[in-house]
Amino acid sequence: MGKLDGKVVVVTGASRGIGAEIAKVFAAEGGKVVCAARTLKEGEHPLEGSLETTVAGIKDEGGEATAVAVNISEESECEKLIQAARDTYGPIDVLVNNAALTYFVPVKDYPTNRWMRSWAVNFHAPFILSKLVLPDMIERSSGSIVNISSGAAIGPGRGPYQEMQQRGGGTCYGAEKAALERFTQGLAAEVYANNVSVTCVSPSQVVPTPGTVFHKLVKGLDDPRGESPELMAKATLLLATEPLDKVSGRVTYSQQILKEYGWIEEAQGTGVGDAARVGSGYSQI
Repeated sequence: MGKLDGKVVVVTGASRGIGAEIAKVFAAEGGKVVCAARTLKEGEHPLEGSLETTVAGIKDEGGEATAVAVNISEESECEKLIQAARDTYGPIDVLVNNAALTYFVPVKDYPTNRWMRSWAVNFHAPFILSKLVLPDMIERSSGSIVNISSGAAIGPGRGPYQEMQQRGGGTCYGAEKAALERFTQGLAAEVYANNVSVTCVSPSQVVPTPGTVFHKLVKGLDDPRGESPELMAKATLLLATEPLDKVSGRVTYSQQILKEYGWIEEAQGTGVGDAARVGSGYSQI
């Protein structure tokens, strides 16, 4: 028996990377997974990965999934996604806000349209999608929303700064993820009485994906310093399935939460796996 048998799950950013792995793991646990992203077919995006590839992989393993190609930077497209999910499988049980879009550009050079679009995907879409699925969850007194954050939410602290820190480029993305962590705990408090769980998890180490390789955050998909996307998928599954009173409002890190619950024996690498580098402030609350 799977942890998500019969549950309807929506995963954004499911065409590649962490989102695709989350979709696969959730489907393997019996979830009916709606995979959302902009890229429907291979070749439509410069990076490898597509919704069709993700869904085909799930079905090859006997899982249930469907693809919905949407641009969640637009509210109407968020509405289209949730309606498509309901039409296909029924009311939403689990929402995973994973999709991300960023441009590593210093603030002084950041095009305003790109800034606004990045915020639309990384912060406004999780708000809109949460708002859209909450009626399903509140009506049935059951549901889970998991937001995917990043170690980028941890700022560089006060100066003086080293030359590498002065180059900038990650200010927009870091601010979005810090806001997402605050949003997580605020919403968790609002819907706690409705038995709806809201949580947030970041990788303990950089996960090698087509995106992180493109942005030169890792040397390649086989970079030994990286964290397997499977760990993020398992951590997301844990947060989506543990009882409300144990996890709601948690802002945590993949290896930390997996070790805490005995899903892995040891936490490796950076993030809170390294006592010298604590997580974001919200992870301590």
